[in-house]
This record gives sequence, structure tokens and C-alpha cells, in this order.
Amino acid sequence: SRSPQSSIGLVPTMGALHAGHASLIERSLRDCDLTVASIFVNPLQFGAGEDFERYPEQLDRDRELCQALGVDVLFVPDPATFQPSSDPTAQVAVVPPPGMLDHLCGPWRPGHFPGVLTVVLKLFQAVRPHRAYFGQKDAQQLALIRRMVTDFHVPIDIVACPIVRGSNGLALSSRNQYLSETETELAAHLFAGLQAAQSLFNCGERHGEVLLHAARSHYRQQPQLRVQYLELVEPDTLRALNTIERRGLLAVAAFVGKTRLIDNVVLRDRRPIIAIDGPAGAGKSTVARMVAASLGLQYLDTGALYRALTWLAIQRNLPIDDEIQLVDLAAIASIQLETTVSPDRPTRVWIDDREVTDDIRTQRVTQQVSAVSALGGVRRELLRQQRAIGRWGGVVMEGRDIGTHVFPDAELKIFLTASAQCRAERRQLDLQAKGDTIALDDLKARIEERDRLDSQRAIAPLRRAPDAIAIDTDDLAPAEVSARIETLYRRLTEPSSLDL
Repeated sequence: SRSPQSSIGLVPTMGALHAGHASLIERSLRDCDLTVASIFVNPLQFGAGEDFERYPEQLDRDRELCQALGVDVLFVPDPATFQPSSDPTAQVAVVPPPGMLDHLCGPWRPGHFPGVLTVVLKLFQAVRPHRAYFGQKDAQQLALIRRMVTDFHVPIDIVACPIVRGSNGLALSSRNQYLSETETELAAHLFAGLQAAQSLFNCGERHGEVLLHAARSHYRQQPQLRVQYLELVEPDTLRALNTIERRGLLAVAAFVGKTRLIDNVVLRDRRPIIAIDGPAGAGKSTVARMVAASLGLQYLDTGALYRALTWLAIQRNLPIDDEIQLVDLAAIASIQLETTVSPDRPTRVWIDDREVTDDIRTQRVTQQVSAVSALGGVRRELLRQQRAIGRWGGVVMEGRDIGTHVFPDAELKIFLTASAQCRAERRQLDLQAKGDTIALDDLKARIEERDRLDSQRAIAPLRRAPDAIAIDTDDLAPAEVSARIETLYRRLTEPSSLDL
């Protein structure tokens, strides 16, 4: 059993689990209160002549691995009841947009992706997770699942996790079990060819044909590696790219002996993103503004988005817990944030051209914003807006879940923390400057309650990202915290910089 506020993570697999699957499970265990791993060898996604009959099955070993990792529920559906009926007239399949099947595996595996999406949707309906975890290796599958979730308004966050590779660079796959020792060495060249193109990209090359030529040249040196396709596409739409402006997915499929393997790299041209998370009152807003001003980056006060929506809901007398009305309001509200700001004042905010900078920071808004941001639909809509603003990088973003959920691939993640006592004292000084007087004990109790609610909510709870750098701000001035982050950023962008 679980509380209504427990978050559920789902890791869909076809079994024969390996370290790549384990990384998905571990990510879910970090993010969620309850983790479900499913094992279902889906017959719908295997075409004629493919390896359905010999696909590796090792349920006992898989069950032991899941137990050792700490999986809460292992879901192994009965094929007789879970897969669609054998009666063709009773089957309802999820049909992907045709344009997303024109490249990569689409032309080579007709029927594969409708089969994948149909069963994935059934898994979503059976488990009802808040988040589902997929590996970046299956990049076309990932893009199609994201599109399905968007088109069908499925209330699930799709979390992409990095490819896990062996020591020779070979992407881990259940099908690697088919490879002999010699074939395993040959298969490693799949990634090596992609790296040849990536090296050119890192040196400034953006022309697709030049990048593809670099990979092809490597593959031609391995005649036993039979390349099925090598393509450069946009990662979300899967449309072919001639030139990379911001992002490109370079993907390959090849046969090693009788085994078909796939691999890819994402070539990303964006300035780094700084994600600053932490509890309320830890100094995120002040520090983020200082860092942005010092480094010449844009600043996005994501908390102000939620505050603005909360204020607008109060103004319109909408129930704070009415998710449907608040999602509609978030979609149509014209909220504008100042992106170039001064370190010594709050972000200016406008709603429908009316400035509400001070209005959204009243006690009434502060007391209700946490409840608004806990609504899944509201978060998804504002998450879309945040990602649109920050997708090209060069931005400092602060909030409660920037590094864990909004931009989990941010180049620099910081988690600011401070004791409840220190945060209460800071808040009291801020209120006194505005002429408000609230007892310190009351402020501390409110902060502790907000921490409790923020850390236990089902949607994007307050948690430190595993790769975030923690900075305790209790005994540090904002300028000192800012200086530390600036040094980390310069070390990231200027490898020759001195270490801290």
C-alpha cells in the first residue's frame, strides 16, 4: 500500500536485465517513493524473421537483480491477458505519426513501433506511474513515447537516462548475449564511428554530410560490420538534418554476425545551463541573480512562474486545488519574466502587461504556492514553458526541481541548503523591511512545514540531484556562494582554469 502522495516510477523492460537496466532502476529509486520494474517480451514489436523465439529470458536472475537493487514491485504480465486479443477486429493499436517513422529504424522494422507504443501505453494504464524511465540508446522509441504521452495527455513524466557502455564503448544491450568474443570486439566499432563524428562536431563542424562521412569512413575499415543505416536527425521530431543548429541525433544500426545492434550520440550545441535547487529560503533567488549578472547569462526565476499563477488564481477566486481550471489558466495566462536582472532586487514579473512583482510575493501567495506547484497538470504546463525558455542554454535557473526534472541534463547543478533557523531569520528580515512583523518561531514552523510538503509531494519532490554540488549557505554571504558557483562554471567552460 502507499499514501496518496507517494510517487511511482516505472521501468519497462523485456527482461534479460543488465547494468543499463540497473541504471534506470537506480534512477527511479532515487526519484520516487515506489519503483515498479516490468518484464514483458512484447510479441507485437518483433517482425517476421526477427529474434522473438530466441530473445533471452532469465526471469529468475532478473527477479534476484531487482530484489538486490530494492525494486518495490516486479510486474510480469501474463501474455495471454496482457497482449491484445488474437482477434484482429478487437485490436486497437497506437499509430505513430508517419513522419516520425521515415528514418532510423522506422523503414526497416514495419509494425515495430506501433507494437511498442501499444504495450507501453497498456503498461502506463496498468501501473499509473508518475514517471517512466527509458534509455537513450532506443532514441527513436524515446521520441515516439514522448510524442504519445503528449498527444494522448497521459499524465506521466518521461525520463531519459544516459546510455551505459562497457569498457570498450559498446552500448549495453540484452542482445549482446548473442555475440561471440570476436564479435563483441567488432561491435565496439559502432560507437567508435560515432565518436569520430563527435570529435569533428566538438571542433566546430556542423555540416551533416561531413559528420556522416567521418563515421562512414570508420565503418568502411570494418567490412564485417554491416551497417544498415547511419543518419542524422532532429532528436524530437526525427526529421533529417542537413546542418546542426542546436541539436542533432547521429544514429546507426548494424549487423554483427546475425545480431542487429543500434547506437547513437546526441550532438548538442548550447551554452551550459546552471540549475540551482534547494529549499525555500536557502538563498537561491539572490545567488542565481548574482551569478547570472556576473557571468552575463540569462536568469529565469521559475518560482516566480508558480507565484504568478497562484496570484492570478487568487485574483480570479479559483479553488487552489482545482487542477483542471488551474491548468487551463496556466496555458492561457500571459506571464512574462524579466531575464536580465539586478542582483539586489527581485525579478520583475508581468501578467497580461500588468506588473505584479510585489503582488506575487505577499504572505497569502507564499502560503498557497506550494499547493499549486504540487498539482501535476500545472507542473507539466509550466515545465513546458520553462524548457522552451531555457532550451538553448546560457541561462541560470533556480527552483525546487530544475536539476532533477526540468533540466536533468544541465551542465552545472547546485543544491543550496541552509538550516530552518537561518532561513527563518532571513525571511523575518525581509518582512521587517516591508513593514511586516511575524514571530521567528512562527516563520520557522512554516518553513519546516513547507519543507515537509515539498519533499513528500508526488510530483517533483524537493530532492538533491545525485550529480548536484551541495553548498551550505548558513555561514556564507550571498557573494561568497555566488563566487563559488562562478568558479565552478568557469572551470566547466574553461578547462585550463585553476581548481577550487
